[in-house]
Amino acid sequence: MSGSWSLFVIVLTVLNVAGCAWLMAWSRKRRPDEGQTTGHLWDGDLEEGNNPLPRWWLGLFWVTIAFSAVYLVLFPGFGNFSGLLGWSQVSQYDDEVAAAEEVYGAMFAALAATPVAELAGRPDAQGAGRSLFATNCATCHGSDARGARGYPNLTDEEWLWGGDPDSIVASIRGGRTGVMPGFAASLDEDTLELLADYVEHLAGREVDQQRVAQATPHFTTYCSACHGMDGQGNPLLGAPSLVNELWLHGSGRTVIRDVIANGRTNAMPAQEPLLGTDRVHVLAAYVYGLPGGD
Repeated sequence: MSGSWSLFVIVLTVLNVAGCAWLMAWSRKRRPDEGQTTGHLWDGDLEEGNNPLPRWWLGLFWVTIAFSAVYLVLFPGFGNFSGLLGWSQVSQYDDEVAAAEEVYGAMFAALAATPVAELAGRPDAQGAGRSLFATNCATCHGSDARGARGYPNLTDEEWLWGGDPDSIVASIRGGRTGVMPGFAASLDEDTLELLADYVEHLAGREVDQQRVAQATPHFTTYCSACHGMDGQGNPLLGAPSLVNELWLHGSGRTVIRDVIANGRTNAMPAQEPLLGTDRVHVLAAYVYGLPGGD
């Protein structure tokens, strides 16, 4: 923080501690009305006395004031003053991470020496991978890995970027970004509706075949480059298959129409900078071992 803000924090802290000390000192003085009542009466005969705090109670307050003074000398609290011990939450975090790495680093390194496909069948690796998944992946994909709208289900057979071990490792290690462009600016409403009909047709829904025939050339022109002529998708591009009822963003007609018109962008963040190569390998083995792993 700036020097002026640091000074403000220091002055405010000192005034607060000094104010508490003054209040405790003032509370020790005997007052003319001490021992009398305040005039408040409850339940007919219960009066409120005007008595000082017990000395042991005041003593506890003095202890807390002394503790605050010692704390502010040893630890951060006076603005930019870092304290005589030089402690910080960042340094404590780094120390704890380093200590944990000494314990678990060798374990993950040993597991990472085994191929993903083989590791997926080992209970110890699955236990370690499950913990990594719960900490780093469950927020988006769910604790059961079944995903949510906009977040892929990892327990089915649909893989946007491929479900083989190398593809899973690559997805976790470097992340993925899938972009579906919107066509609202380039296509009229009738064409957008025809394309929505065609997508529903690919998924096996009942659609007027005349409209399907009308939509076919539009699908070939605008969609087949990514999704393929038959709508099977393309894992190299992260383009989903359209020939089943597995929908990433919802399956309603309104949603399909909106995706075609406005597009979608999905980003899977890279995990290797956070987890490291060995943990990514173990996490990939866990994902590969889920029911949808091929």
